[in-house]
Amino acid sequence: MTFLKLFGRLKSVVIGMIHVKALPGTPLGCMRMSQITEEACKEAAIYRDAGIDGVIIENMHDIPYSFSVGPEVVACMTAVCTAVRGVCPSLPLGVQILSSANQQALAVAMASGLDFIRAEGFVFSHVADEGLLNACAGDLLRYRKQIGADHVQIFTDIKKKHSSHALTSDMSIEETARAAEFFLSDGVIITGAATGLQADQQELREVSQSVRIPVLIGSGVTYDNIEGYLDANGMIIGSHFKKGGHWANAVDPERVKRFMGKRGDLVK
Repeated sequence: MTFLKLFGRLKSVVIGMIHVKALPGTPLGCMRMSQITEEACKEAAIYRDAGIDGVIIENMHDIPYSFSVGPEVVACMTAVCTAVRGVCPSLPLGVQILSSANQQALAVAMASGLDFIRAEGFVFSHVADEGLLNACAGDLLRYRKQIGADHVQIFTDIKKKHSSHALTSDMSIEETARAAEFFLSDGVIITGAATGLQADQQELREVSQSVRIPVLIGSGVTYDNIEGYLDANGMIIGSHFKKGGHWANAVDPERVKRFMGKRGDLVK
């Protein structure tokens, strides 16, 4: 399995988030690229030294998000991701570009030597806070083939956070997961309703029993509730690893070390 080959384990993989500071051209952008890159590399080193299993680099400070992602964002994210790869030459690294800039993320991953992307809107349609988001699996996987990036895995959100799913209310999360599997997703991601909110542990069990691809948790895992998510193939953690447990703050080395220590004690 490609997931096992990448992360070296099949269960309880811990993936930390680097939330890149607001990029040039975005409403909150106020830092030079050298500063933005330096901050990202500093957080990458914290994760690396704590023995984390992987990292996702994301432009989460680029609020409000837009479906029209300009070339400057792609260029800046490539620069940041390349620098982080230099800090973590052997750590599995991924990228997500908001909002739903999945082809752009693939291009950045290929150019920067990254291993995977996190993709929104892979199957079915939903209403995100940016607007209506339609499925992209067919175009995205064709693009991956065209640019020779088959080695870059695509982990896909289903029934994702910050969205209304009234359009697919007659589709269970298990059915959505099976559709993503059928459309060749490398792994599905379950989230809570918003950033930092817990994913439903029952949904984890149901989806894990419904598909044969990896199932990851995309929000809400903490030191206090990790026991409920150990059966997930992976846990993507952002907010809990930040100072004060808030996503917009800097990564807290002690929070990361404490969490990884507990994971180590629970999973021998």
